[in-house]
Amino acid sequence: MTKPSLPELLHAAVTAVGGTERPGQVAMTEAVAGAIDDNAHLLVQAGTGTGKSLGYLVPALAHGERVVVATATLALQRQLVERDLPRTVEALHPLLRRRPEFAMLKGRSNYLCLHRLHEGVPQEEEDGLFDQFEAAAPTSKLGKDLLRMRDWADETETGDRDDLTPGVSDRAWGQVSVSSRECLGASKCAYGAECFAEAARERAKLADVVVTNHALLAIDAIEGAPVLPQHEVLIVDEAHELVSRVTGVATGELSPGQVNRAVRRAAKLVNEKAADALQTAAESFERLMELALPGRLEEIPEDLGYAIMALRDAARNVISAIGSTRDKSVQDEDAVRKQALAAVESIHGVAERIANGSEYDVVWCERHDRYGASLRVAPLSVSGLLREKLFSDRSVVLTSATLKLGGDFNGVGASLGLSPEGTKGDDVPVWKGLDVGSPFDYPKQGILYVARQLATPGRQGSRGDMMDELAELVEAAGGRTLGLFSSMRAAKEAAEELRGRLDMPILLQGEETLGELIKSFAADPKTCLFGTLSLWQGVDVPGPSCQLVVMDRIPFPRPDDPLMSARQKAVEEAGGNGFMAVAATHAALLMAQGAGRLVRAMGDRGVVAVLDPRLANARYGSYLRASLPDFWYTTDRNQVRRSLAAINAKAEADGQ
Repeated sequence: MTKPSLPELLHAAVTAVGGTERPGQVAMTEAVAGAIDDNAHLLVQAGTGTGKSLGYLVPALAHGERVVVATATLALQRQLVERDLPRTVEALHPLLRRRPEFAMLKGRSNYLCLHRLHEGVPQEEEDGLFDQFEAAAPTSKLGKDLLRMRDWADETETGDRDDLTPGVSDRAWGQVSVSSRECLGASKCAYGAECFAEAARERAKLADVVVTNHALLAIDAIEGAPVLPQHEVLIVDEAHELVSRVTGVATGELSPGQVNRAVRRAAKLVNEKAADALQTAAESFERLMELALPGRLEEIPEDLGYAIMALRDAARNVISAIGSTRDKSVQDEDAVRKQALAAVESIHGVAERIANGSEYDVVWCERHDRYGASLRVAPLSVSGLLREKLFSDRSVVLTSATLKLGGDFNGVGASLGLSPEGTKGDDVPVWKGLDVGSPFDYPKQGILYVARQLATPGRQGSRGDMMDELAELVEAAGGRTLGLFSSMRAAKEAAEELRGRLDMPILLQGEETLGELIKSFAADPKTCLFGTLSLWQGVDVPGPSCQLVVMDRIPFPRPDDPLMSARQKAVEEAGGNGFMAVAATHAALLMAQGAGRLVRAMGDRGVVAVLDPRLANARYGSYLRASLPDFWYTTDRNQVRRSLAAINAKAEADGQ
C-alpha cells in the first residue's frame, strides 16, 4: 500500500471534525511537514478560523516520531486532548495503518498526591504531620472540599486538578498536592506504585504526541533535569505567550512570610546553632523588608545585601545539617524532611542569585496590600536561554494568530533568541516565517476606528471625553460590547460611569468568575463586559453578542514596571530602539490579540474602537496598526456611529 499523501490525511482529519479545508490550513500543513522533514524551524502566523491545530497535528501524527505540543492555556490543552486529537487519530488510523497514542503531561503539583491525602500535611509549627481532614471543620468550605477530594481520589483515573469539577481553591488543593521538590520520589513513597503524576509521565513516555504547557516546557529547558520525554519535534502553540511564561518560570521570589515558613519547617531537623542562625537572618531580612520601597534595585543597598548573604549562608548550613528530627514523636519523617529541605533550598537559591548580582538579572521590590513586601529577581532577557535550549537537537514550529508585528516576524523572532530571518552563520538557528492569512474578509467584516479627536491619555486624571465617547459608541451598538482596559481601575471607573448612564447590563471582571461572566455576556446581546488583561486574550464569543470591541488606550507597559523598563534600557545601551523593541512590541501583541476578539466566525461584523489618538497621530501608530487585522480604517466618529447602529439594527431584525 502506498503511503497516504498529506492532502488525503488533512481531508480525512478535517472531515472528522466536521469542517472543510481552508487554503491557509493547507499551506500551514505543508510548511509544518516540510520543517519536520528538514529538521528546520518555522514561525507560522495563522489567523483565527484557519484551523491551525489540525494544521500542525496532521503532519505531526503522519511523521511517526514523538512530538511535544506546548500550549499556553488550559482551554487549548483540553481542546486538543478531548476533541481534536481523538477525532484526528480516529480519522487517520485507517490511512496510516497505525493508531498514534497521545497523552497530556503537566507539572507535578497539578496532580493529587496520595501520600499527602492519606498521611497528612507537615505542620508548620511543630513539623509533625496533622490530618487536614480533622483540622478543617467539616462544615467549612475547606472541609467540604477536602472531603469531596477524598471521594474523588477513589474515582479519578488521572488525579489531574483540572478534571475535578467544580474546582477547589488553591488553599484546598495545596493540602493534597506537592511540588517536584517536595515529592519523596516513587521508590521511597508508600504510594509510588499508584502515583498519578508518575502514571502521567509513563503515559507520556509511550505516546506519539505529548500535550503540555509552556511552563513545563520552560522548566524542562531551564532546570536541566528532563521532565519531558525525548522528542524529535516541538510545536509551540499560542507562541506569542512563550516569552512571558518562560520569564515567569525563571523569576525567583524572596518574602519574609516564605522565609519564616522555611525556618519553622527546618527548626527541629537541625542543631540549635544552625536553626538559630537561620532564624536571626530571617528576622533581619523581615525588618529591612518592612521599610523597603517598591521599585527596581539597580544596586542592592548595603544593609539589605548583608541580610541576603546572611540568609544564603544560614540556608546553606541548614541544608547541610538537615538530618533526623530531634522530636521522636514525628510521624513520616521522610515527608517532613523533604518539605523542609524544599523550602530552605528555595530560599538559598534565590538569595544566592540576588547576592551574586548578575548583570543579566533584574532585581526589584514589590509591595502587596495583603502579603507585604517581597524581593523578585528575573532574567533581563530569556532570548539567549531560548536560543540555546529550544532550538538545538530538534525541529521547532511556533504558531499563533499574532506573531507578525509591524509587518514581519523579526520582532517576535528576536524575543525568542532568533537572528533576523535569512541570517546564516555558525550556531545561528535558521528559520522561516510564514503568514497563512485568515479565512475572514477583514476589510468587509470589521472597522478599525481611532478616536483621533480625544485628548491624549495621561497617567493621572479623569478622561471625561473618553467616557462620553465610550457611552455613545456602546449606545449606538445596542450593548454587544467587550471593553478592554489597560488597568482594573480604569475598567471599574468605566463600568460605574456607564451603569449610571445607560440602561443595559454592564458586567465587570472580578465580580464573578471569568467563565460565568463570558457565559452571561454571550447569552444576552444587550450585555457589555468590561475587564483587563485576561479578557484581551481569553474571550471567544462569535456572533452578535460581541460587535464592538473597545480599547481605552494603547496598552504600553507601565513606566514603573521594573522588568520592562530594565529591558528597554538594555536595548538602548546596546544601540537599539528600546521603546520600539520592548514597549511597542508588548503593546502590538496585546492589541493584535484584543482586536482578534471581534471576528471569530464568517458571519461576524463589527467595530474595534481605540480611544487613544496616539494610534492615529504618533510615529509608532503605523507600526501598531500594521500589527492588527486588516480592518477598514477610519477616524470619522459619525461614520462609525452610523455603522454600529446599522449592524445593531440588522442583528435586532434577525431576532438577535
